Amino acid sequence: MPALDMNEVRKVYGSGETAVVALDHASLTVGADEMVALVGPSGSGKTTLLSIAGGLLSPTEGVVRVGPHEITEYDRKELTTFRREFVGFVFQGANLVPFLTAKENLLVVADLAGKRGKDVERRADKLLDELGLGHRKKNTPSKLSGGERQRVAIGRALMNEPELVLFDEPTSALDSKLGEQVMELIRTEVKERGTAAVIVTHDTRMTHYADRTVEISDGRLVA
Repeated sequence: MPALDMNEVRKVYGSGETAVVALDHASLTVGADEMVALVGPSGSGKTTLLSIAGGLLSPTEGVVRVGPHEITEYDRKELTTFRREFVGFVFQGANLVPFLTAKENLLVVADLAGKRGKDVERRADKLLDELGLGHRKKNTPSKLSGGERQRVAIGRALMNEPELVLFDEPTSALDSKLGEQVMELIRTEVKERGTAAVIVTHDTRMTHYADRTVEISDGRLVA
């Protein structure tokens, strides 16, 4: 079963002459352990597609399935539960909670899903160790470098063992060397867990880390 199956998905903002088509009959299937890079210019629909895949936006038309979950049928409450338990997100700039430590940024995600206790603590410690942040787990984001903050965001996205992880420009705020390190880390973590990933990027230098690259232009996926 694919981790993600989007079929003829459209997203239209507004109506009539002022309508804007952000996504135009997009179909995309991502295998259960596949890593796909989605590339395209600014305004091409990359982030819209990612947001619909993760249940942050609802499509105007089409069907979206994540594993066995047909999320186009879900109401707002069901989508909230789905996002919390089955999808991991890594946004531009990490978006960590500034007053929480690196470890607490991971634990709060588990806590929202009702997961607590020593096993959860051990998982957070293990993830941070794997990400090379074991010695930084008590630091708040202001005391971490840009690359370290992005690594914490990756750990947070993986904390609840999601079926699908979605990355929105994970290297945009990093220099080339750090960007390469973060992409290598993403590939290692995703592949070791057999998790699927979609990575939105405008930086074609990073696409060789993916199993496959898909281009998007004016809301349409290009083979």
